[in-house]
Amino acid sequence: MTQAEIKLCSLLLQEHFGEIVEKIGVHLIRTGSQPLRVIVHDTGTSLDQVKKALCVLIQHNLVMYQVHKRGVVEYEAHCSRVLRMLRYPRYIYTTKALYGDTGELIIEELLLNGKMTMSAVVKKVADRLTETVEDGKTMDYAEVSNTFMQLADTRFVQRCPMVHTPENSDTGPPPPAPNLVINEKDMYLVPKLSLIGKGKRRRSSDEDAAGEPKAKRPKHPTDNKEPIPDDGIYWQANLDRFHQHFRDQAIVSAVANRMDQTSSEIVRAMLRMSEVTTSSDAPFTQPLSSNEIFRSLPVGYNISKQVLDQYLTLLADDPLEFVGKSGDSGGGMYVINFCKALASLATATLESVIQERFGSRCARIFRLVLQKKHLEQKQVEDFAMIPAKEAKDMLYKMLSENFISLQEIPKTPDHAPSRTFYLYTVNILSAARMLLHRCYKSVTNLIERRQFETKENKRLLEKSQRVEAIIASVQATGAEEAQLQEIEEMITAPERQQLETLKRNVNKLDASEIQVDETIFLLESYIESTMKRQ
Repeated sequence: MTQAEIKLCSLLLQEHFGEIVEKIGVHLIRTGSQPLRVIVHDTGTSLDQVKKALCVLIQHNLVMYQVHKRGVVEYEAHCSRVLRMLRYPRYIYTTKALYGDTGELIIEELLLNGKMTMSAVVKKVADRLTETVEDGKTMDYAEVSNTFMQLADTRFVQRCPMVHTPENSDTGPPPPAPNLVINEKDMYLVPKLSLIGKGKRRRSSDEDAAGEPKAKRPKHPTDNKEPIPDDGIYWQANLDRFHQHFRDQAIVSAVANRMDQTSSEIVRAMLRMSEVTTSSDAPFTQPLSSNEIFRSLPVGYNISKQVLDQYLTLLADDPLEFVGKSGDSGGGMYVINFCKALASLATATLESVIQERFGSRCARIFRLVLQKKHLEQKQVEDFAMIPAKEAKDMLYKMLSENFISLQEIPKTPDHAPSRTFYLYTVNILSAARMLLHRCYKSVTNLIERRQFETKENKRLLEKSQRVEAIIASVQATGAEEAQLQEIEEMITAPERQQLETLKRNVNKLDASEIQVDETIFLLESYIESTMKRQ
């Protein structure tokens, strides 16, 4: 756990949940697994506040607990899960692209609340969608339920583990902490709910606020006594499935850039066929026959079986080895090699960073050393066709930044420099780790800069919000254009310009955060797949 990761976790927890939760979360990240009393003592926070903070962290899957043999419950924070909060906008945007506004709001609600029952999500999303549509129109619960089922079928949402109650629970005291279990078969099983109703607008229920929750419930004769049909069945966003989708999209994009659009569509079809059958951490997809791939190509994609076989042969013969041939039955069996694909994507990212930071000549040397595995300085000069002085400077520059490493091979046991070979080599794994560490630092700097910009212009932002609120309330009462213009003039021209500059800067910083996170995702995926193989 590096200091850069801890600092980033601290900023994310503070931004999402406030100071108390951030204090408890960072303390657990630094110290590891700890019982409640020790957390209270070490943080100097009251017992009640620590309990509430832990509840929030557990609700959002950021902290896990386990019972030890002596019956002591210990809490442990997961730094990697805290860092996923940086990717929330990308999860939401992906769902919007795949399932429209309804899917977007379902995932947004699950990410905001951590865990929710299906009925609660459906009602909340239907209400929110009803507020955005024209007056007189409403969003039906059934429509939202269908989208939820689609998300469960494609595994973007999954059930949370449920409390396991043993058969002989009546005999003996209750356990110190509930035991949560989930059956693998039930992970994506949607409960059969008959949610009948439509979303409601807020203003329509203002007159009878007390009766609002009752009006939203399914109408049963004994509504006040009968429990909610899916009570106790909670759902959460399946982040691993989103990561699988991001990885697949990166592979498709890389194939399109290297070859052409048709090749990328063939790879996309292969990934789509195996996305549910292949686990997110598998090194290969399930073997797919040429005939199966041909049948699953998009409708209207007019390529013959012969042309498809030629494309598959080209993909299998490519040096990057994204696609591999695993057999000859069914017209040829093909798999996608995720380990090789992620290694190629990580290498391309490193090359891109070197080219941007040190120039194209350094990138040429890096590619050369990567290709030849081990090279002496004189060999680098000759192969790269770069003057000795320049090549030496470039090699030392990359060596000092840990992009390449130096391996000593002594001829004699005394390691005398005159009798030692000095070979330059590239260790992709260590270079990826170093770059990942820098990415964490970059995101931390971007968040701090955004917070500073917002804090510096806090007074102006509050004034702008007040003016917007006044305009909205005046418009609702049917004010004249002159009145609205007069209110708008409360913000002067220089202030308006300052607001525009602030908005532009914050948007740039937000976009940069998302771009750096894309690099973080590729590097993390590569490191994770490499460590599993070792």
